[in-house]
Amino acid sequence: MNINQLIFRNLKKNLRNYYLYVFALVFSSALYFAFVTLQYDPSMDSVEGSVKGEAAIRAASILLVVIVSVFLLYANNIFIKRRSKEIGLFQLIGMTKGKIFRILSIENLFLYFGSLLIGIFAGFSFSKLMILVLFKTTGVNSVASLRFSPQALVQTVIVFTVIYLLIMIMNYTFIKRQTILSLFRVTSSTEITVKKLSRFEMVMGIVGLVLITTGYIVSSKLFGGDFTTMPQLFGAMIFILAAVILGTYFFYKGSVSFLLNLVRKRKGGYLSINEVMSLASVMFRMKSNALLLMIITTVSALSIALLCLAYISYYSAEKTAEKNVPHDFSIIDRESADTFQSALEKNNIPYSEKSIEVVQVTVNASQLIDRSLEELVIDPKAMPLPLISEKSVSGMDVSRDEVVFTGYDDLLQKFMPLKSSGSIKIKGKTETLTQRYVGLEDIYPVSWYFTAGGVPTAIVDDAIFTKMQKDIDPKVQKESSLYIGVDIKNKEQLEEADKLFKSTETYKKLYNESRHEISTNQKKNMGLIMFIVGFLGLTFLVTSGCILYFKQMDEGESEKPNYMILRKLGYTQSDLLKGIQYKQLFNFGIPLVVGLLHSYFAVQSGWFLFGAELWTPMIIVMVMYTILYSIFGVLSVLYYKKVVREAL
Repeated sequence: MNINQLIFRNLKKNLRNYYLYVFALVFSSALYFAFVTLQYDPSMDSVEGSVKGEAAIRAASILLVVIVSVFLLYANNIFIKRRSKEIGLFQLIGMTKGKIFRILSIENLFLYFGSLLIGIFAGFSFSKLMILVLFKTTGVNSVASLRFSPQALVQTVIVFTVIYLLIMIMNYTFIKRQTILSLFRVTSSTEITVKKLSRFEMVMGIVGLVLITTGYIVSSKLFGGDFTTMPQLFGAMIFILAAVILGTYFFYKGSVSFLLNLVRKRKGGYLSINEVMSLASVMFRMKSNALLLMIITTVSALSIALLCLAYISYYSAEKTAEKNVPHDFSIIDRESADTFQSALEKNNIPYSEKSIEVVQVTVNASQLIDRSLEELVIDPKAMPLPLISEKSVSGMDVSRDEVVFTGYDDLLQKFMPLKSSGSIKIKGKTETLTQRYVGLEDIYPVSWYFTAGGVPTAIVDDAIFTKMQKDIDPKVQKESSLYIGVDIKNKEQLEEADKLFKSTETYKKLYNESRHEISTNQKKNMGLIMFIVGFLGLTFLVTSGCILYFKQMDEGESEKPNYMILRKLGYTQSDLLKGIQYKQLFNFGIPLVVGLLHSYFAVQSGWFLFGAELWTPMIIVMVMYTILYSIFGVLSVLYYKKVVREAL
């Protein structure tokens, strides 16, 4: 057999064994090429109208390179170690290290660049689909076309050639440093297979659980009013990040072994074959991969959390717009309202108007709020609030001595929660009235112009409002004391009315707002972020899933002699597969569950900063991630099934 035949046979064998690696390489290069194509696509100008689309895509492509590079280098490290015996045999038959390196380099050259070419073709094929998805999520009305970008091709080839050179340097260093004897021992020394659980590891395991739990507890209180200054908030965030990451490492290094050891002791050491194949294997192997699993879990949690928050903001765009602009159009002066309404009448667009008189007052709410927020300079003893009459809100009935708050910002409620009862003092220029607080409503009667900072609107009896209207303090009044809301009766004409609004002088005046525009802009901004985070998260999901799958391939090959013995002892293939299924449930399930928990507490601590809906967006994202992640667990079980079948 000559060198060319040897290379061809090795290439054929590796393609069959490492098909998932080839798939991941094709997928990564396709996604990168498609991203870079977006960067150079002229249709991206439509996205750049509201956000820096090209800059965002460029930043995403850089992160994509980092993810792909780490994955390919790590995967190559696994594969070169798996071929250590083969390299040792080549040396035994007289081949020099340089010749062996040349054989491996030529094999990798065909495998790597063949996959790269397929990936570029695939990326070009679905680049139009990516643009369509981007336009759909951002709400951009533009025509997407299939364009081949020579700049994207050159950039992709350069990036992946650099990664290939790094892989070659890694292979050369590995071959150069190893002796023939060490090459035959590499696969048996890469992981800890059997080691007694030490007291230090037990302590580490307990500390890991304590750190993660503490991080969760602090995150749940992050915006609960316990931290009232920005330094305190940043300090708490840094503590949560450090505690959770370090706790995750300790969890894999000691907690898993510690907990499973408790299960084993509880059974007196008498384990079934399924428990031996699952619990015992996970106990001793997971701690040797603690750093890898910690990185995978942390980045998975970050990807899920960012995607959840982006989707929450996107999903809540309309409700957020309703809070800022209660009607289709919010106007703060009569002249602007008349101009816009005249334009609507000329274009036969029926509308309705809601006008509300607003008085700015200073309120002492120290009986309701016992906390202050230093960074926003909000003092409960002298809080500026908008005051409106009960007649301005339909169905509202307030007694002369009562006051109702409405439209209190979610963030301020976390920092400065209201008590259930108490009284407030409303101060005018010369007179101060004491009103009994009777509740908080979740409606937003006036626009954010009057409630800047997220403060609530106070609703009082009409007689009290008239009294305060005559005792106005000019020091706290805003430029306008009139809110005019315009609603379009036929919602099918809303977009036409929005275009008309932007074409009038009304739109040019500050604080005159369109709810449709605010909602569209938020969807456009968060849609791009969701698009980028989603594809980066998908890339990481595929690469991390492949890495865990490769690790299971290694374990399966190393445990093949054990399966042969068990089969000879009379255990059937189905008996062994049950234990293997439990093992894969632990191997893939533990990082998944921990990652989901991390992301849940991260999202739970501050989701209200991004939107009004939590559960629906978060559940959709987590379920989709779980389904895609589980595919690799199923593939691992199928691979083990093949190993067990070939054991005899």
